[in-house]
This record gives sequence, structure tokens and C-alpha cells, in this order.
Amino acid sequence: MIMTEMGEFLVGAWLKVVQKCDFIQYNDRLPGGGLKGLAEVDVIGLNLTSKEAYLCEVTTHLRGLGYVDYPTTMEKLKTKFESDKKYADEMLKAFPTRHYMFWSPVVPEGKLITLLDELKKELQRRLNLDLELVINRQYAERVEQLKNEAHDKNEDTGNPAFRLLQILGHLKQESRVSL
Repeated sequence: MIMTEMGEFLVGAWLKVVQKCDFIQYNDRLPGGGLKGLAEVDVIGLNLTSKEAYLCEVTTHLRGLGYVDYPTTMEKLKTKFESDKKYADEMLKAFPTRHYMFWSPVVPEGKLITLLDELKKELQRRLNLDLELVINRQYAERVEQLKNEAHDKNEDTGNPAFRLLQILGHLKQESRVSL
């Protein structure tokens, strides 16, 4: 069993709270085992009303993507999204609208972002897979959305990252009141 990482919990919280997904699954794999079952989707969100699926790969390295080198990084990401597409085609037939997302808080400006943009184009062309990059500023903006939601909500969503944001948001609120 693969442990869920805090970055994955943040993405799951955003899907649940902001995108109103009814169901969040972490580190899910295709059934059947073997090579087919080795690759997992980091976070899957399903909105049952709109029939939308979100398939997210999450890399929460604080010093950049943290893979060996650029070619290794691109090959790893390409393989992950090819696998995500297979997963969606096999397991999410009832969800015609599918959003593929790559989340990473720290991606160095320059060559790596250029390569990610090229990967997006390749996946679109080859697999008709529209990849959204939630990196750097976009990642920070989504976390800010979560912080705002956490400040206004008291109920426990069952997500540890969102609960921490709720606690921190309410601590700030209480400290302002008592001053």
C-alpha cells in the first residue's frame, strides 16, 4: 500500500472543496496486477453530478521536480500520463469529461517549463489528452483558494491537509479577536 503524501492531500482537498468532487481516491491502480497494475494515479476526483473526472499527478519536491535529469523527468511524466489515460479509458467510462493535471509547487523557470509545455503539446497531439500544469504561481493560487475556504468552514472534510488549514485559519482569527 502506498502512503498518501501531504501534497496529494492538498490536491484532494482542492478537488473536494473547490471543484465539489464527491469522491476522492489516492494512489489508485488498474486492477489485475502485473505491469498493468504497477503505475498508480496519485489523485482522482469524481464529480458525480457533472460526470467530470480529475486525474492528477503530484510531485511535491521543494527543490524542483527532483528527478535525475530533464530527459528522465520528461520520460517519467510522459509515462505517468499515458498510464493515467489508460486508467481513465478503462475505469472511468461513465465520466466523459476528464481533466488531467500535473501539480508541483516548485518548478524552476527556464528549460524545464519549456519541456513541460512541449510535453503538453505532445500528449494533446498523440493522445488527445489536455494536460493542465498547476505549477509555481498556479499552485500557490490554488492553495490560497483552499486557505480562504478553510477560514470560512468549520466542518471536518476528512482531509488532513484541509483540516490543518482550517486550524491555522481559525487560530489567526482567534488571535486577532483577543488582541
